[in-house]
This record gives sequence, C-alpha cells and structure tokens, in this order.
Amino acid sequence: MRGRYDGADGPGRRRRRRDMQEQTPYPDDEQDRHTIAVAGHGVDPSPGPRHKSAAEPKRGLGVRDTLIWCGIPVVIVLLLRIFIFGFYSIPSGSMQNTIEPGDRVITQQLAPRVFDLQRGDIIVFKDPADWLQSERSGVLGDDYLIKRLIGLPGDVVECAGAGSPVLINGVAIDESSYIRPGVDPSSFAFRVEVTEGHVFVMGDNRASSADSRYHQDDGANGLVPISDVVGVALVTYWPLNRIGLLDAHHEAFADVPDGTATGR
Repeated sequence: MRGRYDGADGPGRRRRRRDMQEQTPYPDDEQDRHTIAVAGHGVDPSPGPRHKSAAEPKRGLGVRDTLIWCGIPVVIVLLLRIFIFGFYSIPSGSMQNTIEPGDRVITQQLAPRVFDLQRGDIIVFKDPADWLQSERSGVLGDDYLIKRLIGLPGDVVECAGAGSPVLINGVAIDESSYIRPGVDPSSFAFRVEVTEGHVFVMGDNRASSADSRYHQDDGANGLVPISDVVGVALVTYWPLNRIGLLDAHHEAFADVPDGTATGR
C-alpha cells in the first residue's frame, strides 16, 4: 500500500500555512490598521514627545566658588586703596575756598612715582619738619598736610610783599582763579630757590596757611622733599554737597619757563 505524499505545495501544507496566517497577523498590518483608525478621527498619529526626566536640582555655590566671587573684588579694592588711591579728611582752612574744613578728598598715588608733579597740583605730603600740628589731614591722625605746589626743582619763587604777585622764574602768576578772594598772594616778601628733589608749596588761603614761606629756617629752607609727597588730590567726595573735581589750574603756570637755579 503506497503512502500518501503531499508535495511542496500540496493541499495539506497550504492549509496549515493559511491557518497560521489567520492566527498570527503581521505586526506591520496591525500598526497600519491602528494608524488608519486614529487618522480617521482627526488625530495626528505621529509619536508624541517623550517626557524629559526631571532635572536635577541645582546645587548652591561651594566654598571655593564663594571665595572666588567674594574674595577677588575685595583683593582688587584693597590693591587700589593701597597703591592707587588715598583718602584724606581736611580739618584746617589753609586751602579755602578750594577745600573747606571737613571736606574729604581722594588722591591718586601714581605721582610722583609714575607721573611727574606739575605746578598747580594740590599735593598731600608728610609733614617734613613738624610744620603744623593743627593742620593734620590724615584720617588716622597721621602728619599729612595738603597744599598747592607752586615751585618745582630749579625754580626761583619770590614775592615783593602785600599787593604784589608771586613770581616764578621772573614771570608773574595770576592766581585769582584759586586764591581765596580778598587775600594777598603773600602779605610779606620772600625769595626761595627750589633745590633738587624738593618743591615749594603754598595754601590757597594765604592769610591762614603756614606753608613754605614760614619755614625758611627749618633746615630745608621751607621746601618739601618730593619723596614725602604721597599723592595728588583729584576730587572732593564728602560732604555730598561738596562733591566735585579739584582743579589744578595748570593754565596759570603755562608761561613759566623751566627753572635753572641750583639752590643754596
């Protein structure tokens, strides 16, 4: 008896393959049917955005960051205070009306170390020979004085007395822009040759300023060593109604020739 044999595409095999297709639909067919159904209801079938995971909470500044952000500005301010700017309180009236008693001024300390001093500069300097105990202008009670620079090394500064102008190297100076109104350039006669490394200073309120004129017998002929100059005054910052630039009035000395005196 010959057994029954179905070929490769016999009826039995085709029947089994058809049964398997009915029981296990293709995944792609199922996805297509879902897409068509959703699109038919007016809904975008494209995948929605994925939900992002919750962001981690930000951490506060660490000790190192705090030191950097707070420490660097403090260091910069300290460096500026030590090497660039000085702050002084003025208790006396020797510089009226340019600077009033109680004014506070800021100086730049680059002159004379970096920049040269000029005639007309308002300078702060260490008391060279115990000049004025009553005119201390340092904020901590240090012996600092503030005056206007009139003569540079080599200059001859002189005046014939009341009613006469101050002469520098023979040229009369118009000081009306800064001298206190009603005050003579000098109430008495003097003549000083400014030696190397020194300057000659006077207050704007000549009637109440014991400046270089009054210290001819102090051993330095009333002159201030340039090495004792600690800064040039720039602005008044206190009180608020006195805030403003301090004018050096360099133009008053524009016609003065360079000095040639060698001093005594």
